[in-house]
Amino acid sequence: MAASIRRAGARTGLQKAALATGAVFCLAGILGFVPGITSNHDALRLAGHASGALLLGIFQVSVLHNAVHLLFGVAGVLMSRTHPQARNFLIYGGVIYLVLWLYGLLVGDPTPANFIPANDADNWLHLVLGLTMIALAIMLARGPVPAAGGAGTGTGTGTGSTATSPAPGTRGR
Repeated sequence: MAASIRRAGARTGLQKAALATGAVFCLAGILGFVPGITSNHDALRLAGHASGALLLGIFQVSVLHNAVHLLFGVAGVLMSRTHPQARNFLIYGGVIYLVLWLYGLLVGDPTPANFIPANDADNWLHLVLGLTMIALAIMLARGPVPAAGGAGTGTGTGTGSTATSPAPGTRGR
């Protein structure tokens, strides 16, 4: 009989937040390549500030920018599998976006150092994303963490344990 270490509904709020965040980044990465959703699609460049493509007509994107969103999104989806990895994705991902915000403010839009590319709308979105991801990690990390492999959940699935036996690692009375 194959034992499953995942049961329906076993995800924590933190894991759900990391999964949703990763899915949104994947969606943004895909939509950055779609004409109509990305205006000036014919001006989409590999990288650099010369890319004139605008996701939703607001956010400057390039092939590199879209690829980074896709990779970041995949990382979020994969890291949402466990509570500690989901927390790390949200915290360190948030820090990365805060660094990108500072980079965008210091480098400016029309300079060659703006290889990502990022315009003012991107910069302020990076600030909001960074702060939101860190806030989610802090607020949701305090929630209950499911036991690994479903062990010790007290579900009474006929394992032969009695209700009066002390929990492992306790002194009993």
